[in-house]
Amino acid sequence: MKILVCISHVPDTTSKINFTNGDSEFDTNGVQFVINPNDEFGLTRAIWFQEQQGANVTVVNVGGPDTEPTLRKALAIGANEAIRVNANPTDGFFVAKQLAEVIKNGGYDLIIAGKESLDYNGGMVPGMLAGLLGYNFVNSCIEVKVDGTSATASREIDGGKEIVSTSLPLIIGGQKGLVEEKDLRIPNMRGIMTARTKVLTVLEPVAANTETKAVKFEKPAPKSAVKLFSADDLDGLVNALHNEAKVI
Repeated sequence: MKILVCISHVPDTTSKINFTNGDSEFDTNGVQFVINPNDEFGLTRAIWFQEQQGANVTVVNVGGPDTEPTLRKALAIGANEAIRVNANPTDGFFVAKQLAEVIKNGGYDLIIAGKESLDYNGGMVPGMLAGLLGYNFVNSCIEVKVDGTSATASREIDGGKEIVSTSLPLIIGGQKGLVEEKDLRIPNMRGIMTARTKVLTVLEPVAANTETKAVKFEKPAPKSAVKLFSADDLDGLVNALHNEAKVI
């Protein structure tokens, strides 16, 4: 089985976020980047298929040379090879077009993408990929099993989960649940050294339109100061909840 794991290169959640050029562009200065958490769950599941069923795992990213350390980390975790499409990921449709070309040329059986990236939270790419390729698709996937050319997947729905059966090739939009956080892999020294010798192929992008454009970014309003009430001032607390916070 050939598995392709789509990797997004996203800011660490502990990074301080700023914008430039009239708040129309993300400022990358001083920001540390990591594997998108939803993609990391998918990568760990792919490594499980590698260990249990002999799958070959390839990771792919659409981005510039600055994303290669993220791909190398994925190789250190256990992926067999990596692909970087040498293009700025301008929007979801553009990224989906690039990934679709990689998938068509690679003959992959299972494509694992995070249901959304942690930076833009667009949630578009996995569904667009399925539409472009005509592949089966399961979003919000929290479990997947493969037996030959058949697959069983579970996905989150309101109030529970849905279990579906389908066939390969299959695209999933994965999230936490594909594996537990405790099962995520941390690269060890042997993995880091081995990753240096693994193949990282750079491909030029195919022609594709950019269908959306970020016009402006806005930070959330800062939280207001905490207002404290003494233990015996219940009337003041109730009044503030009713007239100021308007929650009762």
